[in-house]
Amino acid sequence: MDEPCRHQAETREAHKVTLIGAAIDTLLGVAKVIVGYLVGSAALIADGVHSFSDLATDALVLMATHYGRQAPDRNHPYGHGRIETLATLLLGSVMIFVAGGIAWASLMRLVAGAITMPPGVWAIALAGIGIIGKEWIFRYTLRVAKRLDSRLLAANAWHSRSDALSTVVVLIGLVGAQFGAGWLDALAAVAVGLLIGKIGGTLIWEAIRELVDTALPEDEQVQMRALAKQVHGVRDVHQLRTRTIGGQVLLDLHIVVAPRVTVSEAHEIGNQVCRELNQAFPSLSDVTFHIDPQDDSDLDDPTQLPEQPLRSDVESALNEAWHGIEAWQRRVALDLHYLDNRIDVSLYTSAPDSDPDLDEQARQLREAGTSLPWLGRLRVWHGPGKA
Repeated sequence: MDEPCRHQAETREAHKVTLIGAAIDTLLGVAKVIVGYLVGSAALIADGVHSFSDLATDALVLMATHYGRQAPDRNHPYGHGRIETLATLLLGSVMIFVAGGIAWASLMRLVAGAITMPPGVWAIALAGIGIIGKEWIFRYTLRVAKRLDSRLLAANAWHSRSDALSTVVVLIGLVGAQFGAGWLDALAAVAVGLLIGKIGGTLIWEAIRELVDTALPEDEQVQMRALAKQVHGVRDVHQLRTRTIGGQVLLDLHIVVAPRVTVSEAHEIGNQVCRELNQAFPSLSDVTFHIDPQDDSDLDDPTQLPEQPLRSDVESALNEAWHGIEAWQRRVALDLHYLDNRIDVSLYTSAPDSDPDLDEQARQLREAGTSLPWLGRLRVWHGPGKA
């Protein structure tokens, strides 16, 4: 399945589970508020309000999954996953707001000593049905969230679980009120508010951690580093950095290879590292690697290394120093290796292997190059061998 089709399929599945949850929330919310009003149960009414708050978050999830699951575009090259993160942040804020209102109103009712009448069997039965319904939608939503790797759906699932748990507390309060302990109803409503607030705070904390680019747990980073180092041709790995966007992981790392391998070989080594990491960590959506010909992990900022001349300036300086030497005049190729703050030069000449003057010319090149402060090791090659 190609990327656009996969995004569409995931969006449809996320919408399906959210709409099913919204239907259950509507039925339970209406029933709890009506029955709670009729029997005078503040806890049941509070629980009904909690179910209605789920409707608002369900609508938020529908919009966020629609836009957040869209493929990357020109203006959003890393995708739209942060939309889901922002929605999770808003969802947690809504839960804390609702929790505060429920807890405060119920606490005032408890302090005032409001009398609660026995709620009756129907109210207790409704609470039991609510627990079963919300627990089912929690498990269903969480299963889909894991399959789609959606933190927002997982947050919505836990919102449903918070409703189920709060209804358990309400059920205890209703049973207590039924047997004459009316204060348990108001106390249960306060407990519901605190429980909702705790879950909302957890969602906000997780969303903030993602928005400030918090790294993956250390053990996962160690596994990634060890896996990359197992690839043939990798000498070391450093500056491994991770962050998440909407449940997808972005990874940057520096790969140390042998100093004289070709650019294409080093690049293929990096590609193999990406393949191995993607196979072991399916949540990786983007891997950016930097090839290092030597270990510079001890440098806080590699860009502060001494500036070295590039090829055009190097050739110009070498031509000025070596213009009268035959090996330079007959050159066919020139390799430059930037190592240890110097430039190693490999000169390929068309002189035949039997040229008796080639060794002497190589010596002349080395002597003439002593005036170049950046010149490191010099090697002269001819034919299939070297001088």
